[in-house]
Amino acid sequence: MQRRQGRVNAGLLLLLYQISQVGLQNIPSVTLGVLALNIFLFLNPVRPLPEVCISVKEGFYRRNWQRLLLSPFHHADDWHLYYNMVSMLWKGIMLEKKLKSVWFAYIIAVFSVLIGVVYMVLEFMLVKILDDPSYEMNCAVGFSGVLFALKVLNNHYNPGRVSSVLGLQISSKYACWVELVAIHLISPGTSFAGHLAGILVGLMYTMGPLKKIMKACAGGISSFTDPARPRDYYSEYYGYPGYQYRTPRSYYDYTGGLTEEEQLERAVLNSLHERDFGGATYNNERRPYGFWFPPEQHSEEDIRRQRLRRFERR
Repeated sequence: MQRRQGRVNAGLLLLLYQISQVGLQNIPSVTLGVLALNIFLFLNPVRPLPEVCISVKEGFYRRNWQRLLLSPFHHADDWHLYYNMVSMLWKGIMLEKKLKSVWFAYIIAVFSVLIGVVYMVLEFMLVKILDDPSYEMNCAVGFSGVLFALKVLNNHYNPGRVSSVLGLQISSKYACWVELVAIHLISPGTSFAGHLAGILVGLMYTMGPLKKIMKACAGGISSFTDPARPRDYYSEYYGYPGYQYRTPRSYYDYTGGLTEEEQLERAVLNSLHERDFGGATYNNERRPYGFWFPPEQHSEEDIRRQRLRRFERR
């Protein structure tokens, strides 16, 4: 194991700031553990990246199976780590509380290995279909494949949402596919096969036999109960005039109604505009979650009075 040296890692500092804004007490245990493991291995990689990345040549032909365990938790640079871990932070908060910590940890462990296997299968198929042996050499690292799989799970358990992808409003059901293409077009160096492998593993869990197989293999994990999948938000009737329905406060109450992508964008923008990393304040109140909404200029009572005056003038 060797310690990473060199320049100041701005991405890592920004990630730590985002975690502090959320608050350690608000991050479920397994999610926090995954964040800590990725940060630790970024600062203290087990081996250099060429020796932990997964490829057909290294994983299949040379039988270097330990790369299946190491590659998801190593990252190319600090910004690679930052974007993956911020995404993991929000997905973990949303999914771990729903799936329970023990099962969520089981999912992370299985997905981390299985996505590497599916990735090698996809690259091997490209070698045969395109007759191009260079695909055997494509070596991938990073947690993004697992994140794409978790996104599929999140969309399955929280249906009916709309995601913003490059400014376009896309149904969350199809957002992962649009993101798959968009990321590859914007950053051609990213692993298209790795991201696709994540989506396929997620679909194997939500629509295929993977969840049943995992349940059968788990056996003793009796704490798992498959959460009920709610109806689409747009088919729900929440209230009518004169009646206000209030649900218990949950994670969504703190997101300001933003989608996951909008939360990430707001977190990045607000962090970049912070003047210091000590946690700026507004009216002596700490800003929550790394993104915030300025308080309204007028209270609801002030707005009501202004409307009444406008009608009186008429």
